[in-house]
Amino acid sequence: MNGKNLNIIEDHAGRRIDNYLINVYKSLPKSKIYSMIRKGEIRVNSGRIKPTYKLKLNDEIRIPPYLIDFDNDRPDIKIPPSRIQAFDASIIYQNEDYVVVNKESGLSVHSGTNNQFGLIDIARAKFPLLEIDLCHRIDKSTSGCILLAKNKKFLRHFNKQLKANEVVKKYEAILVGVLKKNMTIESNIDISTKEHHHKVKESEDGKKAISTFKVLKKFNSFTYAEILISTGRMHQIRVQSSNLNHPIVNDKKYGLFDLNKYIVKKTSISRLALHAASISFKDLNTQTVNYHATKNNEFDILLSKLSNLTVKI
Repeated sequence: MNGKNLNIIEDHAGRRIDNYLINVYKSLPKSKIYSMIRKGEIRVNSGRIKPTYKLKLNDEIRIPPYLIDFDNDRPDIKIPPSRIQAFDASIIYQNEDYVVVNKESGLSVHSGTNNQFGLIDIARAKFPLLEIDLCHRIDKSTSGCILLAKNKKFLRHFNKQLKANEVVKKYEAILVGVLKKNMTIESNIDISTKEHHHKVKESEDGKKAISTFKVLKKFNSFTYAEILISTGRMHQIRVQSSNLNHPIVNDKKYGLFDLNKYIVKKTSISRLALHAASISFKDLNTQTVNYHATKNNEFDILLSKLSNLTVKI
C-alpha cells in the first residue's frame, strides 16, 4: 500500500517540516512525528530528510499508510483561565502581524509527554480566530523574548531573516567561573544526537553558530554576561558556554551537576540562569524593531546571592 502525499503550497513554503507536521497532525504526539522522520517513514520528494528541513513550494511529503485515515481531531486542551491571564500579562508588544512575549522559565513552547499544554497552545486559546505560529524557539528552562506570528505572511517574512542570520538576539546569563575577557565563539552545532541523548554537540558536521560573550560583571566565582547571537542553533549558548569551561549556572544538561546542587542548596533557586533579554528584526514595513524582556525577581535574586558566593571549580 502506498502512503499518502501532502503537497506544499506557497503558504507553507519555508517552514520546517517538523513544525509543519506538528501543525497538520495536532493530536499526534510530537515524539511520534520525530520518530517517523528519523526512521524514514516520512520522506520529501522520495528522499529522507531531517526535522530541520525547510519545505519548498510543490514539495511532496510522503506519509506512512497508517496516517491516511488518522483521526486528527484536536484534543480538548483545557487552558486554565489563570494561564490566559498570565499570558496577557507577559505580552511585551503586539500588532496585527505578531506578538512578542516574555516567556517564564519552566514553560515549554510546545505541549509534550510531560506538558499538557505549551506556550503555543495558550496563545491559540487566546487568539482562537488567528493562525498562530512560533517564529522561533527558546528552551523550556530559558525565560525571555519569544516571537509568535499571527499570519503566514509575517511568518515567511521572519523566516527569511532567520535564514539570512539577520535576526539579532541578546541573552543574559550567569556563568560558572570568571570569564577573563569578551570573546566571540564560532563553532558548528550538530543536533543529530538530540533525539537520543537530549543534548547537542559541537562538531564539524553541524551548522555554524556564532556567539559573542560580553562581560557585564565579574564576581568571585561567577560571571554575569551578555551573549549576542545572530544564529539560532539548538542549545547554542548552553553547549558553547560548557565547552568554554564556563557552563551556565543550574544547567541540568551541560552544567556541573554537583555544583548545581550546591548552588540550589545555598540559594533555593533551581532555574536555569539564562534569559532572552531582547530580539531585533525587520517588520513587514522593513523597519528595524527591537523588543526587550525584563528579568523576573528569581533571576535577580540568584544573581545577588551568587555575587557573594565563593566556590571551588
